[in-house]
Amino acid sequence: MAYDLEEQEQIDTLKAWWKQYGNLVTWLLIICLTAFAGWTYWNNYQSGQAAQASLLYEELQKSVQAKDNTKVQRAAGDLAEKFGKTAYAPMAALSAAKSAFEAGDLKAAKAQLQWVADHDSGEEYKALAKIRLAGIALDEKAYDDGLKLLSGEFAPEFAGEVADRQGDIYVAQNKIAEARTAYQAALDKTNEKNPGRQLIQLKLEAIGGASAAKVASK
Repeated sequence: MAYDLEEQEQIDTLKAWWKQYGNLVTWLLIICLTAFAGWTYWNNYQSGQAAQASLLYEELQKSVQAKDNTKVQRAAGDLAEKFGKTAYAPMAALSAAKSAFEAGDLKAAKAQLQWVADHDSGEEYKALAKIRLAGIALDEKAYDDGLKLLSGEFAPEFAGEVADRQGDIYVAQNKIAEARTAYQAALDKTNEKNPGRQLIQLKLEAIGGASAAKVASK
């Protein structure tokens, strides 16, 4: 009987606890289950988006190889519109920009690069887009626009490319002193094994800058 009384006390205690906290526990359980269901749905959704974007990106690359710029631009536009949050969208836009540039369509090239600069959250693609936009600005003699694009913050691995492009713009403006400083900075920030380093050196020497060999001998 003592056991039965003890058991009854436990049941009564549980009933009292549930009466006081039951609704709270129920709502917490509902919130947790809803959050888990939402998390599962989002992961499945993201995986599905990435798979579809991957297929569309493959089609874009086939069009690039076929040099069909019209299809390239259409595929890049679809990726940006439907799968803009995936990593494939900025990659597609950069490929589309190159395709448009080679086809002589600077307007489309600029639009694709600007999309990456404005929408991509990754520093790598955004940096590449700005550097290439600055190159187009150089071709269009929009020198101030080009320098403005290169004036922001860039990841250290792009410092050499940024300084090199700045040097090109300064040369076009006939600002030789500034160009020398920029090219020297580009040399200092470019790995010695980088094949582009030799071209930077040649550009520096062409405007009267000291060669690396001369500097080393002093």
